[in-house]
Amino acid sequence: MEMEMEEEKIDSYSESKTLLNFPPKPTKGGFRTLPLIIVNESLEKVASYGLMPNMIFYLIRDYHMGIASGSIVLSLWSATSNALGIFGALLSDSYLGRFRVIVLGSVSSFLGMALLWLTATIPHLKPPPCEQLKHSCNSPTASQLAVLFSSLGLISVGAGCIRPCSMAFGVDQLDSKENPNNERNLQSFINWYYASTGLSAVLALTIIVYIQDHWGWQVGFAVPAILMAFSTLVVLLGSSIYVKVKTSQSLFTGFVQVLVVAFRKRKISLPPSNYDDSCHQNCEMKLLSPSESLRWLNKACITKDPERDLNPDGSPSNPWVLCTVDQVNSVKAFLGVIPMWSTGIMFSICTNQLSFSTLQANTMNRHMTSNFEVPAGSFIVFMIVTAMAWVAFYDRILVPLLARYTGSPNGLSPKVRMGIGLLLACLATAMAAIIESIRRGRAIDEGLENDPSGVVKLSAMWLVPQYTLLGLAEAFNPPGQIEFYFSRFPKSMSSIPMALFALAMAMSSLLGSLLVNIVDGATTKGGKVSWLSSNLNKGHIDYYYWVITFLGLVNFVYFLICCRAYKHSKDDRISLSDKIDGESDYRE
Repeated sequence: MEMEMEEEKIDSYSESKTLLNFPPKPTKGGFRTLPLIIVNESLEKVASYGLMPNMIFYLIRDYHMGIASGSIVLSLWSATSNALGIFGALLSDSYLGRFRVIVLGSVSSFLGMALLWLTATIPHLKPPPCEQLKHSCNSPTASQLAVLFSSLGLISVGAGCIRPCSMAFGVDQLDSKENPNNERNLQSFINWYYASTGLSAVLALTIIVYIQDHWGWQVGFAVPAILMAFSTLVVLLGSSIYVKVKTSQSLFTGFVQVLVVAFRKRKISLPPSNYDDSCHQNCEMKLLSPSESLRWLNKACITKDPERDLNPDGSPSNPWVLCTVDQVNSVKAFLGVIPMWSTGIMFSICTNQLSFSTLQANTMNRHMTSNFEVPAGSFIVFMIVTAMAWVAFYDRILVPLLARYTGSPNGLSPKVRMGIGLLLACLATAMAAIIESIRRGRAIDEGLENDPSGVVKLSAMWLVPQYTLLGLAEAFNPPGQIEFYFSRFPKSMSSIPMALFALAMAMSSLLGSLLVNIVDGATTKGGKVSWLSSNLNKGHIDYYYWVITFLGLVNFVYFLICCRAYKHSKDDRISLSDKIDGESDYRE
């Protein structure tokens, strides 16, 4: 009797919890997993960002590279890291899943940093020191360069695996349709994610750089390797409690399918008017008509023979023969933003000239007090702090003011923010050219023309304005770009904006290294000293900055042309609906 009463109490308690809409406690995911994911991403950024500012000095002093060669190596390294982000996203979405790709990236980054530390520890892995009396330096051997480039390649693979997957992996832990606070939780996570990213960059560009300047490369490279090892252990700790979404077909595969099918059907004729009946629709999506722009792509969704092209359930029998309207419209949306996207490449080239600014700072007076000297690689902190401060001011103060007086609740439009960022980047490079001209003139007046390591009696604080302008440019253009992409793409393409942004950064690094190579080759003809000479006092980096400024202004004119030519109607805009209720959310 007592047991029956206890069972009734338990049943009534369970029913009361159901009536009160208490969600069942999840066995996996939730907020408890987020610290592990954020710490993994933060430590990876501290470790990798801490290597970048001073790496130009390591290549010049220890590997005896010229300033142009070292800059090209760093540009290619940055390009590789950003380009591999696209492949990391494809690998996680289509094959291994986000958790496995993050672990793979963490291990790869650790191995790369450990190998880089070995190059600073084992003398035979780099050229011998230069003979000061004979002024002769041995170039690195092929095997020594192979070890160096292998370490940088492993670090790039790690960055390409971790960075595109971390935020999405965190969203997986919180994305629960049963939770009424789901959207608020996701916003909170994204805010903390970006806050940790900014803090990581500041720590990397201050503490890690300071360690490298004062304790040398062995300690300076050992610390990032240790942090990366700890990062790998942290992400593995939560293996049993993570939500792991199963892989599905890649969106990029769908893009390729549309192009291939449209090419195969290039000879068929499209109906002159409404041809919805002949187009294949995804049964899980609301019906859409193919847009009128880029009409030749509409051939990819034309059903020629329903009995042969379709399965009994209505799905395509072969996705390389027939595509859906949703796939076609997604490809059109992607191709439609390419002209505007291309304007961001030159912007990134303007903002990627920090290795030269680091060399400038190294030849200027960096003393804040008689006992404290700011590391040359830490001046980029002024750019990061400026960007973070402006974003906070814009979001919390300026947007409400603009909403009050203009009636626009979202503040400045994405295209306006992109344009302002482009102009600020030009101002920053122009300012850098002016300051370098002054610094070089001072160096010659002080008799330091033949002393590349001499310190000019000019405060390095004169570099702060150009870093501040770069910070403002970063606060305007990249957020404007990403917001522009999001406003043009449906939810099913929410991963594309960050992939496009990473691709633009990769392209800018490649083109930037090509530009450096062209300028260095053109200015050394006839036995002349290169503008990008390792001796800044004999070179003319200020002229190089003016070239970048001119190209930036040309790019701004191109941007205005793209804005004028860009047509975006409701008919062309994709509004793909979410999948119907009941679609399974495959999770491990």
